[in-house]
Amino acid sequence: MSYINAFWVGGLICALAQILLEKTKLMPGRIMVLIVCLGAILSFFGIYEPFAEYAGAGASVPLLGFGNVLMKGVKEAVDEYGFLGIFMGGFKAGAVGCSAALILSYLASLVFHSKIKK
Repeated sequence: MSYINAFWVGGLICALAQILLEKTKLMPGRIMVLIVCLGAILSFFGIYEPFAEYAGAGASVPLLGFGNVLMKGVKEAVDEYGFLGIFMGGFKAGAVGCSAALILSYLASLVFHSKIKK
């Protein structure tokens, strides 16, 4: 049952993002930022954790999960460093994921040769 919940919740998140893309004049980057911010807001109010327990990877893999990771990092850093934790917590929490994405993307670009579309 957890696979089914992950599938439909993840699909619903992606479908809502696609609807925003199709029905509004928002650019894809702005929609991505909105989804990350929504994940951080849900995490701030304590709504995200029960949602993630129910949906599993369907909630933690999309950009909502990245917003949650950033918010968790900020909360932990504020508890440890005070006000300065606001500025350093998100970077510390998201560093591994961003680094992995950059490194793996670079390696993929070395393996696969892209062509310019004309």
